[in-house]
Amino acid sequence: MKLLLLFSLVALAQCLLHRIPLRKGKTLRQSLQEHGLLERYLKQHPYNPAAKYFRTLVSSEPMQNYMDSSYYGTISIGTPPQEFTVIFDTGSSNLWVPSVYCTSLSCSNHKRFNPAESSTFISTNESLYVAYGTGSMTGILGYDTVQVADIEVYNQIFGLSETEPGDFFYYSPFDGILGLAYPSIASAGATPVFDNMMSEGLVARDLFSVYLSKDEESGSFVLFGAIDPYYVTNGIVWIPLSAETYWQITMRSVSIKGKAVVCQNGCQAIVDTGTSLLAMPNQDLTEVLRALGATSSGEIDCNDRYSLPDIVFHISDAEFPVPPSAYVTESNGVCSLGFEGMDVPTESGEMWILGDVFIREYYVVFNRGTNMVGLARLP
Repeated sequence: MKLLLLFSLVALAQCLLHRIPLRKGKTLRQSLQEHGLLERYLKQHPYNPAAKYFRTLVSSEPMQNYMDSSYYGTISIGTPPQEFTVIFDTGSSNLWVPSVYCTSLSCSNHKRFNPAESSTFISTNESLYVAYGTGSMTGILGYDTVQVADIEVYNQIFGLSETEPGDFFYYSPFDGILGLAYPSIASAGATPVFDNMMSEGLVARDLFSVYLSKDEESGSFVLFGAIDPYYVTNGIVWIPLSAETYWQITMRSVSIKGKAVVCQNGCQAIVDTGTSLLAMPNQDLTEVLRALGATSSGEIDCNDRYSLPDIVFHISDAEFPVPPSAYVTESNGVCSLGFEGMDVPTESGEMWILGDVFIREYYVVFNRGTNMVGLARLP
């Protein structure tokens, strides 16, 4: 309550100072932008606590939790804006949405971008192909205004899908994908949305942070340019990246009951909001299932679910446990582990993917300014 009052008083004072009316339905940021005063405000108040919370609040993008398997939010593209739901995916770097040119069944039940209805769309002759672990798309590239939360990015390059093979995207509750990894892995060399946010000075800090809710509850968000102090009361462990491609880090080992069962000599992992489960090399999966007493298909006796041990990830000089409440799911009386085998070879060996099963236990900061990932135990 005190924080909200402080924010309101500072906002009111700034509006009186600059004679900016707080019109109904407009945020302070929007009013400042309209009068060309936003950048001056941020420069004049770099250490003002109220200004920090102001940035935090106005740059937050809420996400819908769909069955704890995917998290997506709403963006708009074009003038006037056309809305789409997208996965905010730290495991890829391209933005794309279905288009009116798409001939695949997957596009038939999703919103489709129509460039003819946008006065700011700029076409290109460039093609795009993006492949994921569960699907792919082909299409063409174009430029238009993209709005995420209250941040407008002008002349953002994005993909307009023409084909989306298979049925994965048909059954997906979201329309497209907004990649938040590094430009080095962007297909067709397309500049990622967050890179344009940084280069155009649209975020207070060159980072974004993510909170994923559990049990299909609301409250998930991605926060551009700020760290929400509520979620880092237990402190942040900063982990340097081992490669500026995905959000890739080095793990020292993975232990169960105090014993390193896999990754004993170190291995690579990526922190990926676009992957639902914990993915690991198939050989490691076999060892983990054996250590937990699960079947080869990952099933366990539901009576044992609460007596299973934590899986502990040793990263840098810290330990990051994932309890059985996070990695065991129950459906129709059958309990299974939220792991999958996936062989992803790299120059440094096989790759682990720390997906939503892991991320739900931590508040994650993706820092482009320092090329680090920050992990904070949730309060």
